[in-house]
Amino acid sequence: MDQFESVGITPGDRAGGTALEDPDRAPVVALVGPPNSGKTTLFNQLTGLRQKVANYPGVTVEKHVGRVRLLDGKEVDVVDLPGVHGFSARTLDEKVTRDVLEGRVAGVRPPDALILIVDATRLENQLMLVEPVLELDVPTLLVLNMSDELESRGGRIVDAALAEHLGVEIARTSARTGQGLDSVRAFLSRARPLDPSEPGSPRTLSNVPRGQSLPMLDAFAARRNMVREAVRVAGFVPPGPSRFSERLDSLFLHRWGGPLVFLAVIILVFESIFTWAVPLMDGVEFLVSSSGNWVAGAMPDTWLRSLLVDGVWAGVGSVVVFLPQILILFLFLGILEDSGYMARAAVIADRMMYRAGLQGRAFLPLLSGYACAVPAILAARTIEDDRDRLATIFVTPFMTCSARLPVYALLIAAFIPDEQLLGPFMSKRAAVLLGLYALGIIAAVGTAFLLKRTLLKAQPSSFLMELPPYRLPSPKTLALRLLDRSKVFLRRAGRIIFAVAIVLWVLMQFPRTELGAPDIEESALGMIGHAIEPAIAPLGFDWRIGIGLVTSLAAREVIVGTLGTIYGVETADEESVALQEVLRRDLSPGAAIGLLVFFAFALQCMSTVAVMRRETGGWKWPAAQFGYMLMLGYLGAFVAVRIF
Repeated sequence: MDQFESVGITPGDRAGGTALEDPDRAPVVALVGPPNSGKTTLFNQLTGLRQKVANYPGVTVEKHVGRVRLLDGKEVDVVDLPGVHGFSARTLDEKVTRDVLEGRVAGVRPPDALILIVDATRLENQLMLVEPVLELDVPTLLVLNMSDELESRGGRIVDAALAEHLGVEIARTSARTGQGLDSVRAFLSRARPLDPSEPGSPRTLSNVPRGQSLPMLDAFAARRNMVREAVRVAGFVPPGPSRFSERLDSLFLHRWGGPLVFLAVIILVFESIFTWAVPLMDGVEFLVSSSGNWVAGAMPDTWLRSLLVDGVWAGVGSVVVFLPQILILFLFLGILEDSGYMARAAVIADRMMYRAGLQGRAFLPLLSGYACAVPAILAARTIEDDRDRLATIFVTPFMTCSARLPVYALLIAAFIPDEQLLGPFMSKRAAVLLGLYALGIIAAVGTAFLLKRTLLKAQPSSFLMELPPYRLPSPKTLALRLLDRSKVFLRRAGRIIFAVAIVLWVLMQFPRTELGAPDIEESALGMIGHAIEPAIAPLGFDWRIGIGLVTSLAAREVIVGTLGTIYGVETADEESVALQEVLRRDLSPGAAIGLLVFFAFALQCMSTVAVMRRETGGWKWPAAQFGYMLMLGYLGAFVAVRIF
């Protein structure tokens, strides 16, 4: 038998109800599995571009739903559930996964079939989910993923024996390379909507065998014995250690070499943001400028043309031009995560985070904060201790998110000369950017240190993490991730920045004069800026910067489009000589550094505040977080303008 063929019983043998042919709807198949089992990679291989992301009703957990089109023309909806180690509902991910499988989420159809994916190289630990999943009595396919790696390292599993013992169909796959997916698609082609009227026991996920009521620890030991028996019956021979991984870990986890390699990786990321992205940004800028000129030439000289060209095109285009830099950041984060290096970085970071009162598990939410604070705060749900989770959520916005990049890039390009600092290895601009990232880290660690010794005082909890072997990231998975991030960024630009651009344009048109629109300083927008100016004058900021600070509360990067609109610059990016010149004219070097420091500290993102409120269940922590970070930003800018 081919190593990637499926074996075992037919899915109908596990069904709790009669299969029902319903041409009006596609069957729903849920992907379940532990973290790092390749579940999302399998989802991407099956659905490709036919997927969408939304939130489950009433919670901040994202659901990924994709449609699979099979060769026979049949379509199946596949749901990628959050990765979990169990169904005890200790974390929000576990609770949502459990509720979806039991059909308890309003507005979400319960799955008609399940695909349980496990890492075949770590079979004993991964099979802990099998028994509770099979108790649902829903057609189930057990996918032994990474089987190619298992065999290449001398491991073995007797599929037929395991399938017979568990009473479930089994397929071997390598989701990264696409091997064995035909067996998965064959299972999907046999999936049918289940008849909800068919009598039978309700779906339940228990932590103990049916008919028993045991203490939690005893139940876990019941379950552990079942898994060991299944592993014994399957003749499982664990794979030998990966010599390649061992050699890399001897360097990456070295006491001194590990932090040095990590620092080198970070420097590479920051340097690439300012070098690799330039040609792509030039191309985006050309498209924005050309399209704006075409629209201006195709319309009569009316207020509508002014709104579209001077308001919408100038505002949205000035932010879209930074998309290449943001995508490069996400590309590196994806490579580090999918290759297995991210887990090593967490181990390295745990040495420092322990002293601050946090555990190494907080490193992953903090690191994902470099992309966006919103999903980073959601990722903190995996931290079981409430005080550790709150401390992590509180300091996460200090991580320099991608929304800050347009602000940093504009000011750095305007005030920092394009010169080399360390020969070919680092420029002055990259060094300043690295310094701003470091400033955020210092603020996060210092704040966590204070919190864990005052308001959230508790003993640091232990940190255990299973290190996955190193793997080559899947180009398809990386590409889909970048496409998804592009959609999120452009939707943000299309909604928030679009709305802000229109509001700014309207405020600039009133009060009307005999000649039409007033001068910018005499407009309603200028009046708002002058009202704010006394509060920010000690920072070296004028009324124009004040307007930018207010509009940036919608999204940090909005300030770039705001300044472009105020100064009448159509394409406000770091290559815009006109915008750089007016900024150098109106801002002193100290004020420019102060503005950078302000954005490094202050919480200029209402989306983060809203998610913080939902995750903490009230306004107390979000209000304290916003006030504390605003105070740090103001004091930092106040000091910077007097030093520089």
